[in-house]
Amino acid sequence: MIPRTLFSSDHELFRDSVRKFLEQEAVPFHRQWEKDGHVDRRLWNKAGEAGMLCSHIPEEYGGMGADFLYSAVVIEEVGRLGLTGIGFSLHSDIVAPYILHYGSEALKHKYLPRLASGELVSAIAMTEPGAGSDLQGVKTTAVLEGDEYVINGSKTFITNGYLADLVIVVAKTDPQAGAKGTSLFLVEADTPGFAKGKRLEKVGMKAQDTSELFFQDVRVPKENLLGQAGMGFAYLMQELPQERLTVGVSALASAEAALQWTLDYTRGRKAFGKAIAEFQNTRFKLAEMATEIQVGRVFVDRCLELHLQGKLDVPTAAMLKYWGTDLQCKVLDECVQLHGGYGFMWEYPVARAWADARVQRIYAGTNEIMKEIVARSL
Repeated sequence: MIPRTLFSSDHELFRDSVRKFLEQEAVPFHRQWEKDGHVDRRLWNKAGEAGMLCSHIPEEYGGMGADFLYSAVVIEEVGRLGLTGIGFSLHSDIVAPYILHYGSEALKHKYLPRLASGELVSAIAMTEPGAGSDLQGVKTTAVLEGDEYVINGSKTFITNGYLADLVIVVAKTDPQAGAKGTSLFLVEADTPGFAKGKRLEKVGMKAQDTSELFFQDVRVPKENLLGQAGMGFAYLMQELPQERLTVGVSALASAEAALQWTLDYTRGRKAFGKAIAEFQNTRFKLAEMATEIQVGRVFVDRCLELHLQGKLDVPTAAMLKYWGTDLQCKVLDECVQLHGGYGFMWEYPVARAWADARVQRIYAGTNEIMKEIVARSL
């Protein structure tokens, strides 16, 4: 296989520590967390202590000032182990950058160290019951009254929503201005009028605390506005390539893990007097998956290189997100088939990964939206 050249020895030492942490602190408990509908809140504090959260944040704000590859390591190891209940990447690689890039110095010093330590769990509230990929269709409003914004509306499908202590809320400050009327606000979970709805029962990712959020006359200081009023849509567009990169990174890690589980299973499982791996159909399927995963791995690593250089553009990130998640779902479907009836049993990791993977083609912008983004660039 083509060797990976992105990661230094320091990155690989970090990978070893992340893997050991997850195998000790998460793997034995994930099945129970699936039943609970959320991970143990203490996991976030332990991850903060282990340096796994917000590693790219500058040291002055509580991070390690590391490059994005440290985040990629965490994403890959979480994906490799099928720990889809863990929302570290959204917290570290999506929410924290909004605060870092658009927050005032006061907001950065107030919140980023607590995100890095795991004291605060964060979420971003974009999706609404009537507005998914169409962010211009957001109905939640934020009206300036004196020194406060008053927020009203509801959100759904919010990752980390149940455990969240701090939420970035996408709201309209000028409903008549379309995209130019969108703004971003930081809202603490204990703010009066802010309520969390039920944890949503999903097909997969059962340990991920996905929730509804409700805002009724929620008052936040005007200082909690991120950046400038009306610039929220532009900020979202600027940050989405990194979000879509994280999805692509996790997709390939999941596909690689599924292939390894299937190699192990087909070597040991016998039918008609010989191992399943000895049948030509099995061998060809495994060869096809290994080849496509290798193609995907090279593309992911090149996108990571471009991102480190600040050169990963919107269309390329969209290509990675749609193609990588399509590949993930294709590989997992083939792997379930090669497991036979056992592939449909929840006790097998390939079954859970298969169910967990389906949403990858929907969130962070549906794959249909990704194709539209690519098409517009041609």
